[in-house]
Amino acid sequence: MTAQTLYPAERGNLRLSFEYFPPKTDEMEAQLFQTAEDLSVFCPAFVTVTYGAGGSTKTRSLTTVKRMIEEKGFANTAAHLTCVGAPKSEVDTVIDEFLSFGVRHFVALRGDPQGGIGSTYAPFPGGYESSSDLVRALRDRGDVEISVSSYPEKHPESPDVDADIDMLKRKVDAGATRALTQFFFDNDDFERYLERVRRAGIDIPIVPGILPINNLAQVQKFAGLCGASVPEVIVTRLAHLEDQPTERFKEATHIAAEQIVDLARRGVRDFHLYTMNRSPLITAVCDLVGFERADEMAQSEHVALKAVAGAAA
Repeated sequence: MTAQTLYPAERGNLRLSFEYFPPKTDEMEAQLFQTAEDLSVFCPAFVTVTYGAGGSTKTRSLTTVKRMIEEKGFANTAAHLTCVGAPKSEVDTVIDEFLSFGVRHFVALRGDPQGGIGSTYAPFPGGYESSSDLVRALRDRGDVEISVSSYPEKHPESPDVDADIDMLKRKVDAGATRALTQFFFDNDDFERYLERVRRAGIDIPIVPGILPINNLAQVQKFAGLCGASVPEVIVTRLAHLEDQPTERFKEATHIAAEQIVDLARRGVRDFHLYTMNRSPLITAVCDLVGFERADEMAQSEHVALKAVAGAAA
């Protein structure tokens, strides 16, 4: 299909969220906050900040979330949290810190094995054994939103899709309120997965993770590590444009926009975009799909109010 703008009636109740990662340098920090500011025009329902495997970015994650909420005014910031490589007491301390900043939404993850992706996972002695245990600990803290991960193409460590969905159900039973999916590019995979999830009695929102492709080779490598696939049709559309950055950008924009439009027309209403802390491609995708900007929303409300006033006169 060709990329096309959604009609106003189609896009009116769609919701966006964006994922960011903690910066490693002052320059990357400036880029992150500029990106968050740029994308705020699309009025995301929430934004998330990741948390490195084994808590490897714990300090940076805490600092970034604190600044996002207290300095930048992004009150809807959700904090990622993992339970790999730490005792319960340490994880609980981090939870307390996030709560003290005003965090009321967590993305609860087990995290990658300490030996890296592909190595065998083993619970940390005295730690939370799984993501469902972490979800339960967060639910005990009271009224917080808890998002978890899900995998349309199966988690690479799961023996099969049924086992994967059983794990998701345990997280929901423990108190999860939303699932954010691993990125995928074949919407049929997502639809089949969603049907199986619903048949399993899981009724929380399953939000598709969308990854616009800034760098094809990088995405292919990452997909290979996390059990996702990049369809050959997408590779064919992008591979020959490696030395044509302008055309590659346009094609990547169309690929992501086509995916979102198709999902919306299948009934999906929420979309979680992996930003890679860069705004140009995400902005281009959102504009091509037809997501309203804050100034457009304000103008629409102004026109509506004038119409009401005129009718009442």
